[in-house]
Amino acid sequence: MYEHKFVRIELASFNKPKQDYHDVIAEHEKDGWELVQIFAPGTKSYGMSAFFEVIMKRSL
Repeated sequence: MYEHKFVRIELASFNKPKQDYHDVIAEHEKDGWELVQIFAPGTKSYGMSAFFEVIMKRSL
């Protein structure tokens, strides 16, 4: 059984993350979280993303 966590990374212009997602992942890994996927839904104009969602899991 797992618990999941969804961390939103907002994007600035030209799909550049406002914060370094590498650092976000590394910090969560220290608490036992494992990266599952980075999801970028097309929610802005022309199908561009407004954010990334970092999906993580860890055992209960």
